[in-house]
Amino acid sequence: QLQLVESGGGLVQPGGSLRLSCAASTFTFQYSNIGWFRQAPGKEREGVSCISASGGSTIYADIVKGRFTISRDNAKNTVYLQMNSLKPEDTAVYYCAAGGWGLTVYSYDQWGQGTQVAVSS
Repeated sequence: QLQLVESGGGLVQPGGSLRLSCAASTFTFQYSNIGWFRQAPGKEREGVSCISASGGSTIYADIVKGRFTISRDNAKNTVYLQMNSLKPEDTAVYYCAAGGWGLTVYSYDQWGQGTQVAVSS
């Protein structure tokens, strides 16, 4: 069982950037696909991006393609989500998850506690 901890959230102006990190506590992280999800107030949790265990495959939701980049450093047991050109509609709690594949919430069974991202002027 992985313990996932997100960090890097905060308040940023529209057009700005943030880099989120998802750190895991065990060596099995390097064998795990990792997904990033987000949940805005009053909305369902939605998939943002995911990356395979090797880092060789990635998927992005259409709403973030060209703006967000997912990557991983297995030596550091960490997955990153670089978010550029942020928009107010990107405001949400961002979660990382393991144990699944793709952008479907129910595919994953291990979740972090989330980190808040707020995009506002």
